[in-house]
Formats: sequence, structure tokens, C-alpha cells
Amino acid sequence: MSEDREIFVPPGGPGPLPQLSGEIYQDMGEEQIFRMLADFYAELGRSSIRHLFSNDLEAASQRSAAFYVQILGGPPLYNERHGNPMMRRRHFPFVIDEESRKVWVACFYKTLENAHSYGFPAEHLDSFRIWIDGFSSWMVNSNPDTKPEERP
Repeated sequence: MSEDREIFVPPGGPGPLPQLSGEIYQDMGEEQIFRMLADFYAELGRSSIRHLFSNDLEAASQRSAAFYVQILGGPPLYNERHGNPMMRRRHFPFVIDEESRKVWVACFYKTLENAHSYGFPAEHLDSFRIWIDGFSSWMVNSNPDTKPEERP
């Protein structure tokens, strides 16, 4: 990341995120969460934001899955394997604008079209989608008023 790059902070920060139910992890289990994230990363690999991810999408999906196991009510896998999540800070090296966020969300929503196949409890899908939308808004770190050629 360039030392002189200004990190955009969305006005007001992220909105309140719903508390995610531990029932999600209880119903899905670790294996299905990892499978869901592998499918999500396959979607990202076919998307217009593929360039934002490492060449090793499998490793990236594994890191992300450990995070989702943790937030969906499972053991603290991400903390154990990678330390404190600090997700916004971990995304600073990547220029993420609102359009990129929308693509990321669309890929996740497409994956969630098959939520039943992962054992994702239907009664928690809406709150999870709200969480995904709110969480992703906090990852935006590029000022939408900056023209692409002005971005680092």
C-alpha cells in the first residue's frame, strides 16, 4: 500500500449489524461453511473484481471461511490461525470502491441462492444478507468522488 494513499472512511461508518445467531453454525457446521465459502470464492474468481484477490483463491477462501465459522457461532478459528480479524484494516492494501463492494455482495448473494445445500437455516438468511451488506460497506476504502486515474 502506498504510504501517501488516503483511506476513505464511509460517512457514519458501518450501520448497526444484526447479531448473527449461533444456530447458523449449529445447523451448518464447519465443513459446510468452508464449502459455502469455497463456492463464493469461485464466484469471485469469475467476477470483475477477481484482480483484488490473491492468485491462490483456495487459500483466500480458507482464511475467509475461518472468519465466517467464527462469526456464525463456531469456534474462534480465524483468531487462532490468523490473529485478530481487523477486517477493515486487512483490506487497506486493496482499492475497494462502492462498485467493487456491489460485485462482492452480488457474488455472495448468488452463492446464497443455494443456501439450503449448505444447511444454512432459512430463517436466518435475511439477517445474514443484512449483515453481509453492512459488513461490506465498511470495507469500502476508496473515495467514490476520486476518478479511477487518480487512485493509487
